Amino acid sequence: MKKKLILRPFDYYALLFFTTAFVGWLWEVLLYLITNHTFVNRGVYRGPYLPIYGIGCIVLILLLHRMRKKPIFVFVLSSFLCSTLEYFSGVWLEKKWGIRWWNYSEHMFNIQGHICLISAIGFGLGGVLLICLVQPIFNKFYHHMTIKMRITLCLTFLLVFIADATYSVATPNTGMYISTFYPCISVTHALQSLSGIILTFILLL
Repeated sequence: MKKKLILRPFDYYALLFFTTAFVGWLWEVLLYLITNHTFVNRGVYRGPYLPIYGIGCIVLILLLHRMRKKPIFVFVLSSFLCSTLEYFSGVWLEKKWGIRWWNYSEHMFNIQGHICLISAIGFGLGGVLLICLVQPIFNKFYHHMTIKMRITLCLTFLLVFIADATYSVATPNTGMYISTFYPCISVTHALQSLSGIILTFILLL
């Protein structure tokens, strides 16, 4: 018999979205802090979140949560799914605003500068962490919260996000290392930083 897709309450996905969107923002901020020694508020929005990470994580949870004991499959599928999301997000953002928020054109094995091999590897590792380690931890935190706390957090985050999104539609976040055509992160520095960022990712959740 074919297994059915497991759907959870809306607040579960909302809190997962905002948590992983924040972790994605923190990931990129720390990368630039380590490699360029400067704080960069990455993303289209002003707030500390990158929605592409939140959406990607929800997609991975929905599709790959049953593969927790198959990390190699999770790695490969996470690389493919997240790279696909990153590519089409980059194309859409550039078409909508005529601006790029990331550019891998100077990296090896890139496709139109929207995705590259090193980012795909990072997504694969992130997917393994999410499915095999982070989701069980997130589930414990989620089930320890009261319904009132979940609803309060969801409403607060949603109101802030909607206000930010409304403002950013007219005036998206731009600036040096945010929307200018600099290489996103050098491959050497990214590899040197990866272990530290992964550790931060684990400790945060």
